[in-house]
Amino acid sequence: MQYTVMLDADEEGQGYTITVPALPGCISEGATRSEALANIREAIIGFIEGLEKAGEPVPVESQPVELETVSI
Repeated sequence: MQYTVMLDADEEGQGYTITVPALPGCISEGATRSEALANIREAIIGFIEGLEKAGEPVPVESQPVELETVSI
């Protein structure tokens, strides 16, 4: 199973917050990009295990999230 993740670099350069659009509420952090990615993998596994234990369906990403820049 694969999920698109979104990394948001801290404004002060102190790490990353990372979310999974297909799994609302699944969020993690890391001091470095690689640490954040490792942490979100663990978070995704735990999130899915929680859904399964609760008898909830596990969302499957049908297509990756698209990012676009909008000028204002």
